[in-house]
Amino acid sequence: MDWLRIAAFVLLIVYHIGLMLSPWDWHVNGEEPVEWIVYVLVAMNPWRMMLLFIVSGYATRAVLARAPSIRAFVRSRSARLLLPLIFGVCFVVVPQPWIELRQKLGYAQGLGHFWLHDYFGFGPRDYHTLGLFHLWFVAYIWVYCLVVAIAAALLPEGAQRKAQRWFERALSGWRLVVVPVAWLLIVRFLLMPGASPTNHVATDLPGHLIYLPAFLFGFGLARAEGMWPDILRQWRPALAMMIVGYALLLWRMAGNPGMDWLKPMHQAELGPASLMGWGAILLLLGGAERWWNRDHRWRATLTEAVFPVYLVHQTLIVTIGWWLIRHNLGAGVEFLILILGTAAGCWAFYEAGRRIGWLRPLIGLSRRQARPAGVERPAPPARSTT
Repeated sequence: MDWLRIAAFVLLIVYHIGLMLSPWDWHVNGEEPVEWIVYVLVAMNPWRMMLLFIVSGYATRAVLARAPSIRAFVRSRSARLLLPLIFGVCFVVVPQPWIELRQKLGYAQGLGHFWLHDYFGFGPRDYHTLGLFHLWFVAYIWVYCLVVAIAAALLPEGAQRKAQRWFERALSGWRLVVVPVAWLLIVRFLLMPGASPTNHVATDLPGHLIYLPAFLFGFGLARAEGMWPDILRQWRPALAMMIVGYALLLWRMAGNPGMDWLKPMHQAELGPASLMGWGAILLLLGGAERWWNRDHRWRATLTEAVFPVYLVHQTLIVTIGWWLIRHNLGAGVEFLILILGTAAGCWAFYEAGRRIGWLRPLIGLSRRQARPAGVERPAPPARSTT
């Protein structure tokens, strides 16, 4: 699952670069938007966040299993998630609102003045500055870690084993295809009709009704070896759902040119998006099991780099994109520079952070553990994750 986790975050970077080049309203947008790129974005939209929560739930189960106690697990997750969240909000994401204000509202002050005088202000304003931005995901993962920690503390081991068996039975065979789609439809049409995730952790009931089950699915899957054959067998219905769902979304787009899909979806899009989203996730899980369930010398390094890269990637995209807007280099050149510049910046951020001891916990890395000379850390199996 490590390789799928790595791929999911790489695709998120590509998605955010696509947003900058697209006609949809984002933090920063090019002067000449690329119209056709919306078809790529719509192909990724229904499943990208659910996949991230699934792989995060899978990873959380591995961390909980290694923790000496529930209290140690909570301390570990809080240190690894809340410290980077606070550091990210106070420092890493600051250029994003500054650039957005300069481009969209004509804000005239420099970055230093903005950070010192305007960014942390809570008084009435005609614009919003302080926020989590893309780091909202980190806050959600921390809350969901607390949910599983509380459940693990309250439920006896026998009840936990029964819950795991119930999970595997409830999603066995054809149910693996039908039950998750049915839940998405129930949430989107019955429980919260017309509501969309808000990315505000304290009030986002529509988001939690989708993201928490996705997280728990990954959490349960981490101990459900018997589910992988079912995932592999369901590739045909999964592919059919993905194709049909995407075709219906394209049909909807053809009848509504110029629609901004970053805004809440209309009811007509929610059904196809549910079909396509879960179909794509099953295909990605099956593909990862069939072709990526193996180790490699780069796996551990890339797995460790995922979180620091996530922290900084959007700030790099917004900053590089803002610079590109003023040079009018053309969409093809801009895309290439964004890909290469973001990749180089992310890797430099990770390399610098992992080498500086005090910075490691601020970017989501564990503190260095001293090891006796000549003793090597054993490599974990390919499907395990940190």
